Amino acid sequence: MIFLKLFLVFSKIGIVNFGGGYAMLSLIQDEVVRKQGWVSSSEFTDMVAVSQMTPGPLGINIATYVGYTSVINEGYPPLLAILGSLLATLSVLWLPFILMIAISRYLLRHKDSPVVRSIFSGLRPAIVGLVAAAALVLMNAENFGAPREALVQFVASVMLFALAFVASYRFKTNPLLLLALAGGFGMIFYSFVPA
Repeated sequence: MIFLKLFLVFSKIGIVNFGGGYAMLSLIQDEVVRKQGWVSSSEFTDMVAVSQMTPGPLGINIATYVGYTSVINEGYPPLLAILGSLLATLSVLWLPFILMIAISRYLLRHKDSPVVRSIFSGLRPAIVGLVAAAALVLMNAENFGAPREALVQFVASVMLFALAFVASYRFKTNPLLLLALAGGFGMIFYSFVPA
């Protein structure tokens, strides 16, 4: 049954997640697109885009959208899909919440301990790897286009990505300005070149 699977999958994702929503993206994508087949790669890309614009943590927003969409895709009515979204959202939260309550006292008392510092030093590279995996998940045909199908769109997307990366990393350009410029470029570019 889809509801039990949602609970188990998102509980597992919640307990192994370190590093926030972007670190969670590759785990969610692997489970819901590749392993379970609940949503397509295109639907997942759209969910990530909407989750980034929606207030709240990215990983929780995606869990909510996946819960709803997967239940709809299984043929259930929208009322049960709302239950699916609530179940996925709570499933991704309940184990980390209990774990943080359980270990917070220990961490506060022993935050300067060499063991605790070593654990956090080991988690940092893993979190960077998970965020990098999330970036790779989003570098797909839905976001960049396919070179064999739309070469002009692919080249424009790669160039825009490279320019935004350089502007952000090297020149510390405001992300809101980058979004506005990229949106303006897309509006002009795709008015002349069909998507």
